[in-house]
Amino acid sequence: MSEDRLAHLCKPPQKEKMQSQNPIIADLVKLANSAAGTMAGMTREARESARERMREAFGGIDFVSREEFETVKAMAQKAREQADALEARLAALEAKSSKQ
Repeated sequence: MSEDRLAHLCKPPQKEKMQSQNPIIADLVKLANSAAGTMAGMTREARESARERMREAFGGIDFVSREEFETVKAMAQKAREQADALEARLAALEAKSSKQ
């Protein structure tokens, strides 16, 4: 192998240019990238603004957490069972006293 060919094989490959040599296309690409960035920023701002408005709208309403709801639900179930047991016990005592 000749030295030139060997040197050519040992050189790291050069990166190809991704940009067009045409300045109009390059400007259009820059404009499109800029517009995409601007749209992303506007979307982010709109989302945050909507969240803030929702927080303000629901700020006066009292919501309970799922955990609090489940706790109160369990308490109500237990109270219902106790009331049913007491009702049955009272009915049995009334029946017993009416027999006497």
